[in-house]
Amino acid sequence: MDAPTADSAPTRPLAMSDVAARAGVSHQTVSRVINRHPNVAVATRARVLAAIAELGYRPNGAARALATGSTRTIGLVTSNISQYGPAQTMLGLEHAARAAGYFLTVSVLDDAGARTMTEAVDRLATQSVDAIVALSTYDEAVLALRQVHAAVPLIAVQASGEGDGPAVWVDQEAGAALATRHLLDLGHRTVHHVSGPAGSIEAAARASSWRAVLEAAGAPLPSVLRGDWWPASGHAAGRELVARRRGGESVTAVFVANDQMAFGLLNAFHEAGLRVPDDVSVVGFDNVPEAPYYIPPLTTVRQDFAELGRRGVQLVLGLLGGEQARPRPVVPQLLVRATTAPPARGKG
Repeated sequence: MDAPTADSAPTRPLAMSDVAARAGVSHQTVSRVINRHPNVAVATRARVLAAIAELGYRPNGAARALATGSTRTIGLVTSNISQYGPAQTMLGLEHAARAAGYFLTVSVLDDAGARTMTEAVDRLATQSVDAIVALSTYDEAVLALRQVHAAVPLIAVQASGEGDGPAVWVDQEAGAALATRHLLDLGHRTVHHVSGPAGSIEAAARASSWRAVLEAAGAPLPSVLRGDWWPASGHAAGRELVARRRGGESVTAVFVANDQMAFGLLNAFHEAGLRVPDDVSVVGFDNVPEAPYYIPPLTTVRQDFAELGRRGVQLVLGLLGGEQARPRPVVPQLLVRATTAPPARGKG
């Protein structure tokens, strides 16, 4: 009997055997193509895919999971999704998972405490995900992960690789060092810093590296101004730095822990009549899409979230395959634009 066509309205659901008949291959070959098995000839794979398209066949996910022991699904636990970094990390993981033939199912937490983190991991595990990725950029999330015992591989995406389990991360210290050294190399006597919030691993790492670079250079160490990642806190920090300048403190260079706070800072400087970079140089962190189009375009540190996602999915696949790989951190990049310049003589 001929295999049904997409227009013949079969009285039963299409099966893998229908695809096999149409393509002139075995049931096992169709299964290998659907499950992305590498040992299939290119021409055969093309013939099977053409048959799938012609028939409009959709694999039965439940049956495939029973046969292979895999749902080809990765669970993601995250919080603070309204912030640029976590949102871009999630997108990077989703794109990398899709490229690898996996789906990403997401659980967004209002807070990342031990109880909510454990509940989210347990909930994803009951959905038969193959592995779980947890975005843990705050201290409470890292502590919570240490108390979680998952029935599937659990991978942390965080700001450092100091945790006990498998993790991928961006080298925050290297990025902050690039920003601080850039300003010192331009001739600034020291660099002020607007930090992220308390409890943020990323904020702590960037502030620690900023401090270490200044100490290594023998530069004065100004007191840190703390923000909350949002522009309003950057604006408040900018007003404080303006007040310090008017009080006689030398303020000619500022490293801000993220771009959104840097935008607020630049606005405060503009309101006070300070010119950037003539009077004060500014470096941000993240390279948000608006950074090149701000006036002046913002010098910043770029985090490669797509690469972070790719390494996270690679680590998942390696663990599922029995590997014990320890990935290297993703190295950030300094993008020099128009908000940094040598200090003007006599300014600050």
